[in-house]
Amino acid sequence: MKVSYYPGCSLEETAIDYAESIAAVAPLLDLELAELEDWNCCGASAAHSINHTLALDLSARNLLIARQAGLDLVVPCALCFNRLKVAEKALPVPQENKGKTQPPVKVWDLLDYLTQPEFLKSLAGKVVRPLAGLKAVCYYGCLAARPPKVTDKEAYENPGNMEALLRALGAEPLDWSYKTDCCGAGLALARPDIIDTLVKRLYDRALAAGAECFVVSCQMCQANLDLPQKRIAKKAGRDYYLPVLYFTELIGLALAHPEVDKWLARHLVDPRPLLKKLGALSAFA
Repeated sequence: MKVSYYPGCSLEETAIDYAESIAAVAPLLDLELAELEDWNCCGASAAHSINHTLALDLSARNLLIARQAGLDLVVPCALCFNRLKVAEKALPVPQENKGKTQPPVKVWDLLDYLTQPEFLKSLAGKVVRPLAGLKAVCYYGCLAARPPKVTDKEAYENPGNMEALLRALGAEPLDWSYKTDCCGAGLALARPDIIDTLVKRLYDRALAAGAECFVVSCQMCQANLDLPQKRIAKKAGRDYYLPVLYFTELIGLALAHPEVDKWLARHLVDPRPLLKKLGALSAFA
């Protein structure tokens, strides 16, 4: 299956591990990602608070390129997805699509796309190294789901598709009530004190649920939970060890992709000791 693909800026640099894991697992799932030609920054996260028109134009240009390509558009970044959906709501409907219920090109959050029933069924049959014993909480963050009038998400308060994915991989997703709470990623530089409060609460609630790690689909959430863990632990006087894994890394791990160790090595909170303890990384150790 072929789709258009908008990687966004951070996957070119700070979230290269996410980008590499996506590129690696897509062919394993018979998915061809056709990167948009000449795409530009979507304007997340500050542009829309400074110049609404410019921010809208940035995302609208990308959406128009996608419409010209004529394929559904898959977006891995929650912020980019949200901004593209904002543009979708603002752009006029092409004349040939007026009266139709579906937009000319559907904008997909990558997690939603890969957890469609046909992908989950296919994925379950491809697992060669089940992630048995891995206890995780799924953390969706806020911008891939809310506001629902923009994102068109029905389960915007209590999504469950990442949990379904983890079960297909053999892991144990745990129930908790903070899966769509904000981690405050937009405040990481301006107000680290607020970050520490919000993220510490997520750590504590994850541990209370019995989790050994977080699983995420947003690189901003990943960074915000991964980067300050030592700092927050020092302030709290408590040891935290909660790796923050991308769902695509876990797909690669369960399907025994040979480059998994390279992606995981880039995390500040190293997930490899946990995965080796469970026997999930023995083939790459």
